[in-house]
Amino acid sequence: MTTTRSETVTVADGTFGVPVWLPESGRGPGLVLIQEIFGLDDYLKSVAADLAALGYVVVVPELFWRIEPGWSSSHDEAGLAASMGVAGRFDAGLGLSDVLATLALLRSLPEVDGRAGVFGFCLGGGLAYAAAAQGDPDAAVSFYGSSVLGTVALLEQISCPIQFHFGALDPYLPLAGVRVLEEAVAKHEGAEIHIQPEAGHAFHNHLAPMFHQPEAAAAAWELTTSFLSRVLSV
Repeated sequence: MTTTRSETVTVADGTFGVPVWLPESGRGPGLVLIQEIFGLDDYLKSVAADLAALGYVVVVPELFWRIEPGWSSSHDEAGLAASMGVAGRFDAGLGLSDVLATLALLRSLPEVDGRAGVFGFCLGGGLAYAAAAQGDPDAAVSFYGSSVLGTVALLEQISCPIQFHFGALDPYLPLAGVRVLEEAVAKHEGAEIHIQPEAGHAFHNHLAPMFHQPEAAAAAWELTTSFLSRVLSV
C-alpha cells in the first residue's frame, strides 16, 4: 500500500499544501503530477496512487489555490463549464512558478533517491512542457498539453527526455498543429511523441465518460510507464 502525507510549498505570494504519495518501499525517484482544469480530483489522486505503486514519490500542487482553493469539479458538461471558468482566471506564469517550486520541494524530500520529473494532463501537460523548458526536471511527460502547440519553439530549450501524447481526433488541439510538433520532435534528441489515432481530448481520464477512451488510455499509459522507468531508473 502507498501512503500519503502533506508538505508545504512557499512561494513569493503565499504558501500551498501538496499531498505526497510514497511507494511501498518508502523511497524512489520523484514526480510532480500536474492537474487538469478539473482540479485535484479523484482522477488525479488515482493517477498519483498508480505512479506511487510503480515506485515513484509523487507530489501534486494545487494550481488554483489563489482563486478557488480546494477546487474539484464533476466530470460532465456542467463541471467542464465551471472548470473552464476557473481556468480562465488562472495565471499561467504563477502556476509555472508553483510547479517549479514544487519540484524543488520534491527534490528536498528524504524519500526521493535520485532524479525527479514533471508529468501533466491538459492544463498540466502545458505546464509540464513549460517547466521542462524553464526549469531543470530530469524528465517530462505531457498529455494533450493545452498550450504546447502554440509554443513549439520552447522545445529547443528542453534538454531532458520528454514524451508527448495526443489524440488525433482532439477537437481542442487540431491534428495539423500536432503534426508541426511531431516534425520538431523528430529533430530533437530525447523527445518522443505518440498520437492515438482514434482518441480525442482527455482520453486518459477514466472518471470523465465524455472523454475517456480505454484502449487509447491503456496504450498511452504503457508507453508512459516504460518511458519513465527508462529515464528515471525505477
